[in-house]
This record gives sequence, C-alpha cells and structure tokens, in this order.
Amino acid sequence: MSFTNRISQALHDEHGATVALMERLEQLIARGRRSGPPNISDSTVARLLSDLSAGVEAEVERHFSFEEDHLFPYLAAMGDIGIGAHLTSEHQAMRPLGARVATIARAAVAKGFTPVEWEEFTKLGQELGDCMLAHVQKEEMALLPIIEENMDAETEERLYHEYVEKA
Repeated sequence: MSFTNRISQALHDEHGATVALMERLEQLIARGRRSGPPNISDSTVARLLSDLSAGVEAEVERHFSFEEDHLFPYLAAMGDIGIGAHLTSEHQAMRPLGARVATIARAAVAKGFTPVEWEEFTKLGQELGDCMLAHVQKEEMALLPIIEENMDAETEERLYHEYVEKA
C-alpha cells in the first residue's frame, strides 16, 4: 500500500517493520516451545533480542506518543474521538508489555535466559505480538486512511516535520 500523505506513509512503513519484528519474535517463541530457550550466541537470536530491546521500547513509544499527542487530537477536532480513544487504550495495554519484553530481551543478550525468564518472555512476547499485530491492522484499515483522506497539506507538513525530527 502506498499513501500520498507522508505521515500515513511513515506510519505505514513503521507498521511493516513492526510486523516483521513480531513475526521474528513469534518464530523464536515457536522454536523455543520445541527446544527450550534459544542459544544467545546464535547471531540471529542475538540480533532479534537486540532489535526487540531497542525497537519495541523506543520506536513504539515514539510512534504511540506521536499518534496520541498529534493525530488523535487532530481527529477529535474533526469530530472523530472514537478511534483515538480506542487506539489509546490499546497503546496503554501494550506499553508495559513492550517495556517488559524489551527488558528481558536486553538482559538475555548479556547472560542468556533462565527458565523463569524464558517462560515470562514467551508468555509476554506472544501476548505483545498478538496485540501488536491486531493493533497495526486496525491502524492500517482505519487510522491511516482517515489521515490520508482528511489532513490538509499544511497540517501534514507541520506534523511530518515534527515526527521525523524526533526520529
């Protein structure tokens, strides 16, 4: 999918990266169910854990905050408060999940997983992945098209620069 609104396109691109990261997480969890905690000396595992610790914590927080601070108020001013309220409640549920998964991933890069940490990581990682994939789909199907269809060029310019400057 391609958007003419640069904000919609930037968020769409980030959604693609998030989906790919969640798919990698799902694959790691599925392998771990068969064979136990992964070997962190495996470069693929180490890269995924590093990507999780950085990507989930920083990019998701930035992405969520931008939507909550700029896009949802914009939509509310147009009279559409429902989508912003719904997506904000999902953000609130995912933030602590993402923070905990990132913390466990960061610790695992340094010392591997204990059985208890692996169990918590798989449980929370699966929950985060499920929530995140459903959330991305909602934003792709509802939020981005609304922004694409309704945002004026001046607002797009101002908000786009605001967003990319914080990257």
